Amino acid sequence: MRVKTAIVISALVALHMALLFAGFVAPYDPVAQDRERPYAPPTRVHFRDSSGWHMRPFVYRLIAGPDGYVEDTRQAFPVQLLTQGSRYQLLGGFDTNWHLFCVSEPGKLSLFGTDSFGRDEFSRVLYGGRISVAAGMVATLIALLAGTFFGVIAGYYGGWADESLMGAAELFLSLPWLYLLLGVRAFLPLHLSPSRTFLLLACTMGLIGWARPAKLVRGVVLSSRSRNYVLAARGLGGSDSYLLRRHILPELFGVLLTQATLLVPRYIAAEVTLSFFGLGVNEPVASWGNMLQKLQQYSVLVSYGWLLAPAAALVVTSVIYCLLADTLHSKLEFRST
Repeated sequence: MRVKTAIVISALVALHMALLFAGFVAPYDPVAQDRERPYAPPTRVHFRDSSGWHMRPFVYRLIAGPDGYVEDTRQAFPVQLLTQGSRYQLLGGFDTNWHLFCVSEPGKLSLFGTDSFGRDEFSRVLYGGRISVAAGMVATLIALLAGTFFGVIAGYYGGWADESLMGAAELFLSLPWLYLLLGVRAFLPLHLSPSRTFLLLACTMGLIGWARPAKLVRGVVLSSRSRNYVLAARGLGGSDSYLLRRHILPELFGVLLTQATLLVPRYIAAEVTLSFFGLGVNEPVASWGNMLQKLQQYSVLVSYGWLLAPAAALVVTSVIYCLLADTLHSKLEFRST
């Protein structure tokens, strides 16, 4: 169990570090276009040429021909580590041009190929992941804060507050959340700046998803408030704020942490869906959803399979979060027995 937990956490940390330092990991500017290389396939990394094996990997330049792209084997371009390239903002405040890896011009290292404008797909997956994952995390935070607030009120005070809040929660849970989200977003302004669109998406998703966490929190609070040590503290004159802060809210940590690992991939998928239909962050800012818009054309879908890279990244991210949720759930069950 410990080994599995360590592996899952390491994978999650590595994923988020790659997205956080996307400018450093990505070899190219995600909006830089190369109109001479539209829909270029993923670059093949070689370790062997006509002279034999090499310790240092290298690539060949792709040249567009009548039958597609072919490698120009006349010149090899070694993969360079810690090299200088396009400038970017590291962590939003430090201007630098250092990249983890790249190749010298005119060679290109496009691990996931390029899109219709010749933009590097690998770089756009990293930059787009920052938008999609951040939207999922912010929406999760909003949903958990709202769910915790309403759930604590309903479970601790009961009465009409419990009935009205849980009635509203049942209403939200009975509605198909995806169609509700699409409907709410469709009524909101479409032409907004990327930052405003991001905040609008995150807040809308979070406020719609408060119901399930609220019901779970209510159940924990109902169980906690009737325990002997809580009743004893109340009998000794403990105030409501003291009982909540000292005895009840700490019981919610495990439930909220597990819920977070389940809600983050759900809201990431919601952001991807909205952006896929043109209701999220728009070009030229990359997100996994608007990167998949090109695949609405059947000819693109069947011809350029590497453009499914954002969908693969979404699946990998969701699987990691679900494995973490399963691990946390197993640990909580073990502690409760």
